[in-house]
Amino acid sequence: MITPNPLLGLILHAIGALSAAFCYTPQKGTRQWSWQTYWFAQAVVCWFALPIVGAWLTVPELGRVLAEAPRSAMWTSFALGALYGVGGTAFGVAIRYIGFSLTYAIAIGISCVLGTVLPAVWRGELAAIWEKAGSGFVLAGIVIGATGILASGLAGRFKELDRGGNGGEFNLAKGLPLCLLAGVLSAVYGFALAAGQPIADVAAAHGAGHFQGNVIYIFSNTGAFLTTAVYSLWLHHKHRTLGEYTAAQNPRLALNFALAVLTGCLWYGQFFFYGLAHVRMGDYQFSSWALHMIMLVLFSSLAGFIWREWTGCKPRTWVMLTLALLILVGAVLSLAYGNFLGDAAAGH
Repeated sequence: MITPNPLLGLILHAIGALSAAFCYTPQKGTRQWSWQTYWFAQAVVCWFALPIVGAWLTVPELGRVLAEAPRSAMWTSFALGALYGVGGTAFGVAIRYIGFSLTYAIAIGISCVLGTVLPAVWRGELAAIWEKAGSGFVLAGIVIGATGILASGLAGRFKELDRGGNGGEFNLAKGLPLCLLAGVLSAVYGFALAAGQPIADVAAAHGAGHFQGNVIYIFSNTGAFLTTAVYSLWLHHKHRTLGEYTAAQNPRLALNFALAVLTGCLWYGQFFFYGLAHVRMGDYQFSSWALHMIMLVLFSSLAGFIWREWTGCKPRTWVMLTLALLILVGAVLSLAYGNFLGDAAAGH
């Protein structure tokens, strides 16, 4: 039996979100690699290798767990993870047409709301959740968080305009549908985790404790890896770039691989700490996805200060950014307080 501890859960969610916020930073150091070369290399690490290694290291009697767990949960989690991988591809293409900031804000905003609420609706738990102490603060936190994510996106769009726009390719008619698709399919990952919970329950019965969620990633993440691999290998075939993995004339080849591995470790780190945090959130475990998404955007915005991405922006951009950060902090506080009230009412 795991004793809920929302405060510790909040801290662990913050660590995971911080890891996710910085996971693509290593890409800035790669040279003579196309996008698909880097993307596939890091995907092998975060979507395939580490989920298996992580479960093997943290889940006791993993073989017996997999033998006893329901096959339907495995396949459902895998299939939903594959859809999540399609969403990631749509996200990447949408950036080309409407820029990183708007794509990030719209897709993550949609994912935050749908990925939090719909799994609870699917399990028929939503009505009961809103009758518990602190539910109003949790609901408010989700709404405030989505607002803050959109405000952050506007700030980012203002920054892009301050620096000359989106390279002349801005096309809302093409980018917005892709962005909506990315948001909806990103939210599907929350379903993939919910669908895999019966597997985690078996792992818990075998003594996995706080690490029980790691067994789900074997299926949800490898599903995402499948669709990511198909798209990356198709791009390799189209552009004849597969040889970049072994190009002896690239003096930074070993460094490129090291940076891709670092990206994969940081990306997987968010899932690792998400699982540790999720099981500690008590009656409002479903709010984990919202907390993760909100703090991811919050830390990503703050990371921009470290890399001096906001230098030279106009006053309206700074006002919007400041407003977005305040709203996001308010959302985290509202969610945290709602979880605290729920935990106190349950007598933990």
